Amino acid sequence: MSLISWLRWNEAPSRLSSRSPAEMVLETLMMELTGQMREAERQQRERSTAVRKVCTGVDYSWLASTPRPTYDLSPSERLQLEDVCVKIHPSYCGPAILRFRQLLAEQEPEVQEVSQIFRSVLQEVLERMKQEEEAHKLTRQWSLRPRGSLATFKTRARISPFASDIRTISEDVERDAPPPLRSWSMPEFRAPKPN
Repeated sequence: MSLISWLRWNEAPSRLSSRSPAEMVLETLMMELTGQMREAERQQRERSTAVRKVCTGVDYSWLASTPRPTYDLSPSERLQLEDVCVKIHPSYCGPAILRFRQLLAEQEPEVQEVSQIFRSVLQEVLERMKQEEEAHKLTRQWSLRPRGSLATFKTRARISPFASDIRTISEDVERDAPPPLRSWSMPEFRAPKPN
C-alpha cells in the first residue's frame, strides 16, 4: 500500500478559485446581510414571544415550531445593494462587516431596518475609499513634483541670524556691560579698537 495518496495534504489545491475579487466581496457582503437579517428576525420573534408570555402568563414556546423567515429584500433593493457591494475594494470588506455588526449591536434594529443600515455602512466605506484615494493621489503628485535645489533658495533669500533691524533689550544690556573676565587659563582676545 502506497503512502503517497495519504500525504497529499501538503500539495497545492489543483483548482484555484476562478471568481474575481469583486465577486468574492459581493458574495461575502450579501451573505453577511442575509445572516444578519435572519438574526434580527429571530431576535424580533424572541422579543414578541417574551411580551406575549408576560401578558398571558403562559408559555407555549415548546409547542410552536420555528417559523420560516418572513422578510426578504425586494429584487430591486437587492440589485442596488449588489451594485454598491461590487464597488467595495477587497481590503475594505472586513472593516465594512465589522462596522455593520457594530451598528447592529448598538441599535438592535427591526428586520426592515437592517438593509438600510447595511446601505449606510457601504456608503461610509465608499466615502472612506474615495478620501484615501484622493490623499494617495495628492501624495503621488507631491512626490513626483520637481523640487528646486538649495542653491536657488540661497540666492533668493539670505539669512543672517545676527543681523536684525529689531532692537532687543538683551542687545542694549550686552553693549553697555563690560566684557566678562576670562578665566586665568584662557587668553584675553579683544578686537583692536578703531582710533
